[in-house]
Formats: sequence, structure tokens, C-alpha cells
Amino acid sequence: MSQPARADYGVDAPAAVRNLLIVCALGVLSLVSRVAGVWDRESPFALLGRPLISAGLSCGVMAVWMIWSSKYGKVREREEYLDLLAWRGDERVLDVGCGRGLFLVGAAKRLTTGRAMGIDIWQAEDLSGNQPSAPLQNATIEGVAERVEAQTADARKLPFEDASFDVVLSSAALHNIYDAGERETAVREIARVLKVGGRVLIVDVRHLRQYAQILRDAGCDGEQDAARSVQKLLSHVMRLLTLGAVQIGYVMGRKAR
Repeated sequence: MSQPARADYGVDAPAAVRNLLIVCALGVLSLVSRVAGVWDRESPFALLGRPLISAGLSCGVMAVWMIWSSKYGKVREREEYLDLLAWRGDERVLDVGCGRGLFLVGAAKRLTTGRAMGIDIWQAEDLSGNQPSAPLQNATIEGVAERVEAQTADARKLPFEDASFDVVLSSAALHNIYDAGERETAVREIARVLKVGGRVLIVDVRHLRQYAQILRDAGCDGEQDAARSVQKLLSHVMRLLTLGAVQIGYVMGRKAR
């Protein structure tokens, strides 16, 4: 008897995972060569080999975590983030940078008469298998295809009228806009298409203070907070390793004007 299809939301930052695994492999090779006696503490190779062992083990742990989080953990985390919002079921929802539909499908599962729209420019370096058909396939597997749409569009120029959506979501997408001014444009676009009284939730790994400030300037009561659940540990680790550059968390708010 065949197993039912399982939604696949891809591996986040596949190039980063690949690079971590390469460093891990080099570290393992260094460790094996050390154990085999190819080099010792007095060997010139020790200047490279010993740090490489430490780096390899650290990168290996991080790669395994990222793969596990991408395949299993982020679905659970999605539910905890979406629980932050009170849902009626009739909302019109926009997911900015929807990728393979993680938050898009999660929101659609909370709707009855509402609909969820996802937009993305489908960059493969941000998410494995990132393509327009992927969120629709996952929506079909999860049984919400009739409530989900997806189209190609840029967050910096959303193809929707002002005040079009009750809820706007974005998860691990806006940090991929590297220019600060263009990120501001994207966040202001989110505020523009949000109805008065509508709610916004942005989950990301960088720039949370910037998002919160822009939302406040655009008429939303944006508030920043730390990561949810098990991502708190990863957030602390990444914050230490990157000297504060990476911190997983979220910004949410309601449009007041």
C-alpha cells in the first residue's frame, strides 16, 4: 500500500547547507588523518588541521539542524507563528515571498470562505525547488488547493490595489533583498496593500528592527519579538556566531491608518 504524498517545503538556503557540509567533510578528513597518525600536534599541518576539525564539527551540526528544520521543524514553527494571529476564516491573505507555500498553505488551512494569495520571484538559491508550481502542488496535497493562488511578482512592487488584504505574511524572504532602501520599499508595499485593521506578520532572520520601524512609520503598530519555540536556541547560536547579524524572530502589527 503506497504512502500518501507528503508536502515538501524545500531546504532553506541550499547553497549555505552545501557549504556547511563541505566544511564538515574537510573537518572529518582532518580528524581521521589525525587519528590515523598522519599528523600530530608538532606537525605544521596542525595549524590548519586542528581549527578545521572544530569548524567541521560545528558546521556539520549546523547543516544537520538546517536540514531537519527545513524538512520537519519549520512546519511546527509555522503553526506557532500563525497562532499569534486571531483567525475568522474569511480573510483575504497575502504571503510575500511564499516560496513552496509553507505559510501560504498554513494560512489557507485556517480559512473557510477566505482565500490566500502567494507571490514570489522564485529564486532557487533561497530555497530548493523554488518554482511557481510548488506551492500549488503542496496546497493540493494539503487539501486546500481551492483556497490558494500563486503568481510571479516582486515584493518591491506588489501588483495589488491599496487596502486589498486582511492579513499579510512574509517568512524568511525579505532579508534576501540586500539593499536597505529596497527592503524599506517592500515593507511599505506590505503596509500599502493591508486594509485598515488588517494584520501583518513578518518572520525573518535579519533586519527585524528595520521592519518594525518602517511598519510604524507606515501606520502599523509594528512590534518586534524573539523567535518562537525551538528556534530560540538556533537564534541564540546564530546570533553568537554572526556577532548579532543573524537573529531569528518576528514582527507583527495591525494597521491603524
